[in-house]
Amino acid sequence: MDCKPHVRVYLDDNPEPIVDRELPTDITLDTVGLADGAHRLVIRAEGQNGREGVEEVPFVVHNGPGIIVSGLRPNSIRNGKVRFTVDAFSTDDPFDPRRAEARSSIPVWVWVMSLFVVAWAVWYAARMWDVPAPFAHSPTYSHEAASEARPEK
Repeated sequence: MDCKPHVRVYLDDNPEPIVDRELPTDITLDTVGLADGAHRLVIRAEGQNGREGVEEVPFVVHNGPGIIVSGLRPNSIRNGKVRFTVDAFSTDDPFDPRRAEARSSIPVWVWVMSLFVVAWAVWYAARMWDVPAPFAHSPTYSHEAASEARPEK
């Protein structure tokens, strides 16, 4: 019972194969005609011994513009009025610098880190205000040394 090995490829739940060829073969799937979203390929290959193997390959088509939603997270719980921003970008769109970056609020962690940096700068400046004793009479910190260095008129 020798038969030629062949493969049949099905797209989503379509009962008709999009490919029915002898093995080995190269297959090109054009996704331009497919709707954006989740799809599934079912590949059925039959070997020379007549036994069939099945492989399912889920994939996502994304031919349309990239969509960015700011202000609403997936699976978040909200009540009342929900305000969020939507923007979409495509590789075919002409470049517009005003739309180059998605607008969103500054994250809380950025504010917290900024507060730490400012607090450290204030602490550092306060520590430098007190001149260490060994340097108190050096030309850098002493006012008397600066006035002695000036020539008198």
